[in-house]
Amino acid sequence: MKKTVQTAIVGVTGYAGAELARLLLHHPRLHGKPPVFAGRVEGKDLERGGIPLAEIHPQLAGHDGSGNLKLEPFSWELLAERGVDVLFLATPHELSREWVPEALKRGLRVIDLSGAWRLTDGANRAVYAFEDKDAEQAAATQAQAIYGLPELHRKQIAGARLVANPGCYATSVILPLRPLVAAGLIDLEHGIVADAKSGVSGAGKVPTAKTHFMYAADNLSAYGVFAHRHTGELLEQIGIASEQIVFTPHLLPIPRGILSTIYVRFKKAQTRECVAEVYREFFAGSPMVRLYEKALPQIQYSVHTNYADIGFQLDAGGKRAVIVSCLDNLLKGAAGQAVQNLNVIEGWPESEGLL
Repeated sequence: MKKTVQTAIVGVTGYAGAELARLLLHHPRLHGKPPVFAGRVEGKDLERGGIPLAEIHPQLAGHDGSGNLKLEPFSWELLAERGVDVLFLATPHELSREWVPEALKRGLRVIDLSGAWRLTDGANRAVYAFEDKDAEQAAATQAQAIYGLPELHRKQIAGARLVANPGCYATSVILPLRPLVAAGLIDLEHGIVADAKSGVSGAGKVPTAKTHFMYAADNLSAYGVFAHRHTGELLEQIGIASEQIVFTPHLLPIPRGILSTIYVRFKKAQTRECVAEVYREFFAGSPMVRLYEKALPQIQYSVHTNYADIGFQLDAGGKRAVIVSCLDNLLKGAAGQAVQNLNVIEGWPESEGLL
């Protein structure tokens, strides 16, 4: 029997990091092999060998001893001593951009939850304004990165050393659109409108003026118009040009969840059954996508799950469609998708530890 995989998480203090820790701690294939938690540890915490996980996330303290685990000072030597095979990075984009080449040199497989390696086109990647110290090394690393959406790239992920976990908004728009574009159904010259709304946790744990309760509560606001950093992912993964889609994200006054409403026009009239069959065929063997054929998805149905829910309605003439996509931004949009990618890499059932 293959040895149990040893994982490590850098960035456990954030929302996505907490969900990732929870999933890995309870993953049936990782029983008895909790993740190594590494990160910044200073002052008195350094003297006591780290910060107890239960102090960072009290909800993770369990009778299985997980409450005794600690966030330890990060070092490459620590990961080597613990025999880490797979490193999860829930870190800022710039840090992942710096650390991943070193991790690969040391023989680690990396699942990166940041946007550091998602984009292959330099023009799309410019939104991050990365300043690579070694441009040649960065290019070589980028060439190894596989976009971590199993429903699109399952075979490539299975052999990957570097998986670039997709953005949450991007996942909610790519999944409903890629099958229809690939089938040649959508009139791209007419254009696509993607109206997406996310809960506040999508902005991360560090508070800002716009995620402050007094701003976000009882409010709905658009942001990142024509400039959101996930737009490049849509272009590259759906296979469209920038002038063929308008993507507008909004901030919802709820903790978590994404609902994307997408408006398309078909090249010729379609029946509901024909569109449904395109989705069924494309997502055959994709256990984390649920197709709603008689209703439209809602955030409340997908939140706290790793499912991406997709539903649609056609107009009376069959030339226009409204597609609704829902997912949990911290799970299918982040930590759950990362574990789904781990399952694919290791050859385990794709939904294991996620249901």
